[in-house]
Amino acid sequence: MKPIFVALTLAAATTAAGAQTPILQADTGSARIVRVHHEESGAMAPVQVLTTLPGETWAVSLWQQQNIYDTSDNKIGQVNDILMDHDGKPVAIMVGVGGFLGIGEKNVAVPFNAVHFKMKDQKWQLVMNANKDGLKSAPGYKYDQTAMKWMPQSDGGAGATVGGNPAPRER
Repeated sequence: MKPIFVALTLAAATTAAGAQTPILQADTGSARIVRVHHEESGAMAPVQVLTTLPGETWAVSLWQQQNIYDTSDNKIGQVNDILMDHDGKPVAIMVGVGGFLGIGEKNVAVPFNAVHFKMKDQKWQLVMNANKDGLKSAPGYKYDQTAMKWMPQSDGGAGATVGGNPAPRER
């Protein structure tokens, strides 16, 4: 009864404050199940194992921590995160730009569909139509461990254009 009360209290408090739907956690004894957004707290359907993979899929490992280049093959940053919507579709990429070995690096968001693959030297390379200076001047984001989401570093400049591609706006 206590977990249900806590979940209802959190839901009421965040709804009244106009915040996003809270993360609800259920204790199953040996593992926690985390539900987000509008999922029901009822039983989950059993997993159906795939016997074949959908065509035209790419492994996340081809994206994560990979360098991104501009259309002239200049390195402009690195993929630090991929943001998915509730249905599991990728919607944005956090690109780390500037800095050295991660120190002084700034994370900027670009639409997922702005990044493309190109074959170079028999390897896939990530490419987008942007430049390093444009990305450095774009609004930055920091990951908030408590909220478990990316948060703007400052209020200004959301929706800036970088090399012809609009950055996603905060909802």
